[in-house]
Amino acid sequence: MSGFAFLFIDCEFGGLDPDQHDITEIGAIVTDYRLAEVAQAEWKVRARPERITREAAELQGYDAALWARDALPVRRVLTELTALLPKGKKIVPAGQNVRMDVQFVEKAYRACGIPYPFDYHVIDLATLFYAWSLVAGETVSALSLRQAATAAGLVQGTVPHRALADSRLTLETFRHYVGRLSLRPETGDPEPEGVAAGAEGAAARRER
Repeated sequence: MSGFAFLFIDCEFGGLDPDQHDITEIGAIVTDYRLAEVAQAEWKVRARPERITREAAELQGYDAALWARDALPVRRVLTELTALLPKGKKIVPAGQNVRMDVQFVEKAYRACGIPYPFDYHVIDLATLFYAWSLVAGETVSALSLRQAATAAGLVQGTVPHRALADSRLTLETFRHYVGRLSLRPETGDPEPEGVAAGAEGAAARRER
């Protein structure tokens, strides 16, 4: 697994159809195969206003004037995202309902004529959360990021829809459930370094 790296990615979109709506924001956190953070970045993407629904704009806090000032063309965003990735590694997209993000991102790479840099596998928090619920004997009412993070004690209440914040919450929630499913200390097997570091970092951020 040392040849792998993971991209915890979250995108905000102008709607749910990659053929009709544009990406408005991308948040990305790169980790190594043990979930230790390597790099992070966030971009506002220059979307076409006619490809953003009113509902999506309200949910995300999209502001046309702000995006006109701060957003970058999608080609530049994808070029910078690719440059963020470690060389010589197989990069696996990871996230919450990450297939949706992958559909939009893959279409954008193809439209820009830029080689798609990610592996065809994905790792989804929803699957991990469900696996934990079976092992723990817990009943879950939803497989959303908010539900998984709330059950982990990482948030209370609603989760704002911002790309990098969602990427980070997904990573911290992912680390939490990996830790809960890992071998117990009495087996003599240590908890993965990245998971332990992530848990300590999350605790420190919640205390601030």
